[in-house]
Parts: sequence; C-alpha cells; structure tokens
Amino acid sequence: MKNLKVDFYFAKARKWQKEIKKLRIIVLDCQLTEELKWGKPFYTFQNNNVAVIWSFKEHCALGFCKGALLQDAEGILVKPGENTQAVRRIPFTAVREIAEMEAILKRYLYEAIEIEKAGLEVTYKKTCDFIIPEELKNRFDELPAFKTAFHALTPGRQRGYVLYFSAPKQSRTRESRVEKYLPLILEGKGLNDDYRSMRK
Repeated sequence: MKNLKVDFYFAKARKWQKEIKKLRIIVLDCQLTEELKWGKPFYTFQNNNVAVIWSFKEHCALGFCKGALLQDAEGILVKPGENTQAVRRIPFTAVREIAEMEAILKRYLYEAIEIEKAGLEVTYKKTCDFIIPEELKNRFDELPAFKTAFHALTPGRQRGYVLYFSAPKQSRTRESRVEKYLPLILEGKGLNDDYRSMRK
C-alpha cells in the first residue's frame, strides 16, 4: 500500500520520474511496507529494511539493503561503492528496461523477504580487517589518548575514519585528514557527526 508521506519523493523527482514510479508499483506488489527514511522511499518487512528506490543524476536504481546475501542468478546486482559491504543495487535508465525485468525484480524482492524471514545478517568486516594507514598509526604512537579515543568509537565510526583517511594517494593529504579529525575523535564523534563544521 502506498504511503502518502512518500508521495512527494515521486512527485518532486525532476529526472527518472516514470522509472521510479514503475519501480514503486513493482515493489508494492510484493506486499512490502512503504516508509520514508532519510528522505528516501524504503520498503520494509516486519520493520526490517529490504529495499530502497533511488534517483541519481545518471540513473535511478532499486537497491537491496542486504543485497550481498542475494544469489544474484542474473548477475545484475552492483555495489554502490568499492567499500560497500551489504547494499547492492540495479541501475536503470528507461521504463522499458524495468518493465522487461519485472518478473526478475519480483523474484529478487521475494528472495530478499525470505532472507529477512530467516533472520540472516551480513557479516561485516571488522575494523582490524582494514589496513590502517601509517599516518594514523603514527599519531596513535605520538598521542596515546588519541589511540584510546579512536578505539572507544563504535566499529562503524572506526571503519568510516579508516576508509576516509586511507582514500588519498598522497601521504600529506592522509596526514592532513587525520589532523583535521583528531579533535572530533577525541570528543568521541564519528566522521559525519559534525559534518557541516568539519568537512569542506
């Protein structure tokens, strides 16, 4: 059933409006609950996120929150980013593509529902599984309180910092990022907890 709170998302879309409306019909036909979360239409089963509809500049997409657990028999799932662990999505640029794949999409959606029924969870990498950049290690050695504060953060916040600090190719840039976020880490905050004032 359509959720009136979500209607605005489909109405305001400047691009891919026909495509995302078609995706909405397909997903709702699978008896999922439509909810507005983080400004996006999410589809849940027993309060667990199953799918999401996105509209991007280059394409729209149907995303699966635990897509990494899907069998993907058709080989159509795409990782949104290099370090994405759970989410997978299927991009589209035409209503025709979506219509042609309707049966497949429903099969994937029903499989995703079965994953929720079975209580399956994605096994996430631990922070220790990621390579800690030397620039961060050096500051740990120089400032033990900083190391203690970093390891007191939630695993998700630690991963976020490690990935962000590791991204630049130049050591100087990695070092600069560590220095910039050092005060935030000492306060026990994550990368995006103070986004507007810290990140430029």
